[in-house]
Amino acid sequence: MPVRPVLAAALGSAALLCVTAAPASASASADPTESVTVETTGRLAGDGTVTLSGTYTCTDATGPVFISSSISQDSPNFRHGIGGTQAKCDGAAHKWQNTGKVSSEKLAPGKAQVEATVLELRPAGGLPLPYFHATKEQDITLVKA
Repeated sequence: MPVRPVLAAALGSAALLCVTAAPASASASADPTESVTVETTGRLAGDGTVTLSGTYTCTDATGPVFISSSISQDSPNFRHGIGGTQAKCDGAAHKWQNTGKVSSEKLAPGKAQVEATVLELRPAGGLPLPYFHATKEQDITLVKA
């Protein structure tokens, strides 16, 4: 089975679990030295491909960790998932970049809102449970690539 569908399924399952988890408990347990940033400019290609980037720092991971990102424009209740990048939680600052194609709603150059999350799938009794290392919401400007 190709890696991308497995990664997408894992992240989708984690996102579903996150909806039912209490956000306060996730953020309260995160290390204050962990962070994620979002660049204030994103790139939008003519075919609808969006590229977002930033930096992250995380520590003490026991399971696989990913940087996920989503973007919205015009409607804060509708977000487009833009890629997912595997993270390295060694306490050092690293760059991340996610690319994804938006198909159901067109984005346009201009203002947009991005959310980036450093999410670990931490093993717990055979079932990977989501653990948030850091999350950031950022207003950005989409520019033509």
